[in-house]
Formats: sequence, C-alpha cells, structure tokens
Amino acid sequence: MRIALFKPEIAGNVGAVLRLGACLGVAVDLIEPMGFVWDDRRVRRAAMDYIDHVAIARHAGFDAFRETTGSRRLVLFTTKASQSVYDFAFAPDDILLFGKESAGVPVTVADACQARVRIPMRPQVRSMNLASSAALALGEALRQTQTLPG
Repeated sequence: MRIALFKPEIAGNVGAVLRLGACLGVAVDLIEPMGFVWDDRRVRRAAMDYIDHVAIARHAGFDAFRETTGSRRLVLFTTKASQSVYDFAFAPDDILLFGKESAGVPVTVADACQARVRIPMRPQVRSMNLASSAALALGEALRQTQTLPG
C-alpha cells in the first residue's frame, strides 16, 4: 500500500503524512509541483526524525507518477464520491490518492482512478485536513487488509 499526494500545498501536511507513512510502514509519493519549495527544515518540522524512516518518491507530474505505478489500483479520496471508505474493499497493493488542499484533483486525474471514496462527515463542513484524512483512510485500509504493523 502507498499514499500519494497530488500537488500538496502545505509543507506541514506533507511532513505529517511522511510521519504517518514512517509509523505505519507505507511509502509516500509526492506528485509535483508542490505549493512550497522542498526544504527539509519546513517538512521536518512536522515529520521530525521520522522522515528518515519512510520511502519517499517525488514525481514531476501525474503522468510521471502513473509511469511508475504500473497497473496498481488508484483509490481517490474525494468529497465528491458517494461510496464511504468504510464500505469499500481495499487491496494490499492499493495506492491511496489525495488531492491538493485547496482544490482536490482535476477531472482528468479523477477519471484515471479506478475507485473514488469519501470519508463520512457532517454536511455543514467542506473537508478534513489532508493529514487527518490520510490517517483515517490508511488506518482503515491497513485494518481491512490485515497489514497494520505490530
């Protein structure tokens, strides 16, 4: 299983997701361009020394990312999906894709995904924080596939 972040905009969110990946043994793909300059100081503030314990792959764009993922299933997390993350059947080699904080992913990227799921939320709010969403989603996916560490 992997986490992929499409054009992330906030260094702190990326750092938190890297720490999540390190703790749960999941690689993280960063699809550029990012909304900040890659600089260990800013990302490390959230990732701390955990950044040394996660496999990170940076990709020049979505097409470059897809070239490296082969036929692995892309599962897009979006508020526009009708299927709940808790009613979806994950597979151990899924890639959990999250869009950029301000706009999600464009239609072309959404159309390239084999599945779209959402995290249930109250209707009065728009969306969760990227790192919080990734944590909830990854926890459920690893639980279902019986691949939680420890």
